[in-house]
Amino acid sequence: MIRLLKLLLVLVFVAFVGLVGFAYLGDIAPQTEPVTGEITIELE
Repeated sequence: MIRLLKLLLVLVFVAFVGLVGFAYLGDIAPQTEPVTGEITIELE
């Protein structure tokens, strides 16, 4: 029973560390740069 409780506590700790890591690193936005190009519109 004690082993099961220890395993549960370790899993909860690992889940908490993963959640904190995702909160800090999962919010990183990609670098953006302007894109320019010519568009030709044919009107009849």
